[in-house]
Amino acid sequence: MEETRKENDEISLIDLFAVLWRRKVMIIVITLSAMVGVVVFSIITIVLPPEVSPLPDVFTPRALMLIDDSSSPGAVQMGGLAAFAGLGGVRTGATYSDLAVFLFGTHSLLDSVVDEFGLIERFEIERHPRASSRAALRRLLRASFDERSGVLTVSFTDRDPVFARDVVNFTVGYLENRFDSLGLDRNRIELENLEVNLVNVFQDILRLEDESRRLEQTVAFAPFGGSSLPAITADINRIAMELGAMRQVYTQLRVQNEMLKVTMASETPMFQVLELAEAPDMKSSPSRGLICIIVSLAAGFFSVFLAFALNAISNIRKDPEAMAKLRGVNV
Repeated sequence: MEETRKENDEISLIDLFAVLWRRKVMIIVITLSAMVGVVVFSIITIVLPPEVSPLPDVFTPRALMLIDDSSSPGAVQMGGLAAFAGLGGVRTGATYSDLAVFLFGTHSLLDSVVDEFGLIERFEIERHPRASSRAALRRLLRASFDERSGVLTVSFTDRDPVFARDVVNFTVGYLENRFDSLGLDRNRIELENLEVNLVNVFQDILRLEDESRRLEQTVAFAPFGGSSLPAITADINRIAMELGAMRQVYTQLRVQNEMLKVTMASETPMFQVLELAEAPDMKSSPSRGLICIIVSLAAGFFSVFLAFALNAISNIRKDPEAMAKLRGVNV
């Protein structure tokens, strides 16, 4: 029985090889035609200008940003911000990286890029310009976050490398400003408030010192024993007290300012641009060599399948019983 099985297997393999051998010319012609056709097509796509080429070279510049999730507050601490991020499917314990990726899909960012670079006219969108331009931009503008390194990568694909670079860098700037407007970096906001208070207090000190000098000059030139002298003296004493208090406040603010600067210098910034995008001089796609290989293999498999299909049809036509069954089905 085993010998019979082996003999049947050998006969089956021989039959399969015989089918391929009988159809070898067709297989070779189809495969070679596909190979030549795809090579010619690839050459044409290179020769034609990018605007009219059916398969133009495209470039994908990338920008890198470091996002420190270690200082991200939880959903409870974030309050309304966590609820805002949750609308986009961000997990409950929202992090800064989650929010950054979420912001890439917001209409405000997409519309800003569309309007800044005139993408509606560039993509020649006529129907539903706002919705269609957003959809087109979503396919080209990508953001990905690497949890191990904490690096957020922003990329944009276009046939013009300079244009693609400008879109990426504009998006990075928008995201940075958006983070600032949300008030996430508390140390930076506190430092800005301290600096504003320092300027205000310093202006008050200058004002009080100027007023004190003016009153002292009034006392110096006033007639001896004038009736207004006690009132002026009281004003001088009051200003001196206020001036002393303002100087103490200024000293405390200056100390807080310097301590906060030291703290911020020792911490990793919440949002830091590591590398802005550059206009790449090497295409990101298409891989024409890979396309040629895939098309050639596909043509080879198709020609083999076609050979077996034609052989099966030929065998059916030679089998009277099978033809009779087919005629019965047709009837």
